Formats: sequence, C-alpha cells, structure tokens
Amino acid sequence: MSKLRILYVASEIDPFLHTSDVADFVSKLPQAMQEKGMEIRILVPRFGLINERKNRLHEVVRLSGINITVGDEEKPLVIKVASVPQAKLQVYFIDNEDYFHRKAVFHDSEDRFYEDNDERAIFFCKGVVETVRKLGWAPDIVHCNDWITSLVPLYLKTTYKNDPLFMNTKSVFTIYDNKFTHKFKDDLLEKVKMLDIEDDMIKHLKTLDYEGFIRLGVEYSDAVIMANGDASQIEKLFDEKQKETKRVDTIEKTENFTDSYFELYNELVG
Repeated sequence: MSKLRILYVASEIDPFLHTSDVADFVSKLPQAMQEKGMEIRILVPRFGLINERKNRLHEVVRLSGINITVGDEEKPLVIKVASVPQAKLQVYFIDNEDYFHRKAVFHDSEDRFYEDNDERAIFFCKGVVETVRKLGWAPDIVHCNDWITSLVPLYLKTTYKNDPLFMNTKSVFTIYDNKFTHKFKDDLLEKVKMLDIEDDMIKHLKTLDYEGFIRLGVEYSDAVIMANGDASQIEKLFDEKQKETKRVDTIEKTENFTDSYFELYNELVG
C-alpha cells in the first residue's frame, strides 16, 4: 500500500484543548496512523482557551495573510503551529481575532450559545481548505470531526472539485454527541455559499440548526462514522439512495480501533 496523506480537521485536540471526546480521539488516531506510515496534517481552531505561550504556538507567516469571506465581510486568516509533545506531529491552528480570541469555545460565561458560531464554523472550514492549498499538500483523505467541520466535505465536492490538490480526495465525517438547540439566523445559507454552490445543494441548512449541519456533512462525505454510538441513529438522516451507496460505520474506541480506521482509509482510496 502506498503512503497515504491524511488531513484531520477537528474542533479540538488534546493536549491543547479538551472539552469533549473529540480532543482525545483526534490526539490518538493521527499518531497511530503516522506510526503505520501515513503522512499526517492536523487543523483545528485556535480557541482563546488555548494558552499560546504554554503550548509554544507561533505564527506561520507564509500561510497567513489570506482573507476569508463570511457573508458580506472579509476576515483575515492567521495560521499558527505547535507540536504535540512526545509525538512528531504538528498541529496547525486556524485563528482570527474576531472569532477565536474570546476565552471560551461555543458558549459564553453564562452558558449561552454564541450567535456567531455559524460564522466561526464557516470561517474555519473555508480557512482549512485555503490553508491546505497554501501548503500545496494534496490529501488522500480528509477526516472531519464534529459539527464545526461539516462544511469541509461540501466545499471539496463543489467549489474545489476541480482543484488538482483535491480531485481525488475522499472525506470521512465523524459525528459526536455534541448537540445544541440554538437556531441560527436566516442568512446562514448565503454565508455558507461559495463558487458553484446553489441553494438546493445546501437545502439541509434551511433548518438553521445542529441537524442541518450534520445532514450536510453526511450528504457530501464519502464515509460517515458515529463515534461510540449506534450507526442506526444517523441513518435516519440519509435518503434512500444514500443508504445504498454510502459507507456508515460505528467504530468503538477499543484497544484496536485504529486498525479499523487504517482499513477504512485504504478501502476509500483503493
């Protein structure tokens, strides 16, 4: 088997930030895949809870300086990098002063869901793809973790489908039990759009909620994983055609769970 290139996109990663199962999962799996000979890149948001000095984050000037469009505004993208202790893994952090410098993740000090979490997700997902383009690194697999990453498969299958870096890229979307009840504003669809994206392509987002993001990730990814849960829970999100064509798995985090992912990745690109 050839050496696969795997891009992990996630809401968080241990030891830099740990608020859910995502952080633990995304710290173990990339390291295991690297030990199996795969080439790894990791991209996460630089939430304000991440201590830059303690974790030795520093800006990558050659990757920064892009402006990302969110609705009618353009926001500067800053890329920072740090290494995972005891592992030869680099983590790239998507940063922006307006979206990620607050000392919280998705909720304020009174546990209110941020009104602009949709914009933060859009900025992050667009920033991920543009950063990979700037790196000039063509991933075989993009493994997206949690709802905030759910737009990446959409962008890969639409706006960037003819980009030489992504023409053969497959995407995996892992769903975690990180639901929220917030409803976003009616301009969500317009903010999500990019080149070659029409309203009917993002119709799931008309619900303006968590399930809309999950449905979109399910539709445009090549494989869907339910983390530590019953895959039947998410099959209701599929239409009949998807049930016949899309691979859906539940991969429990057991002692040998990394072998299951190794096999999945190779099957997808095979």
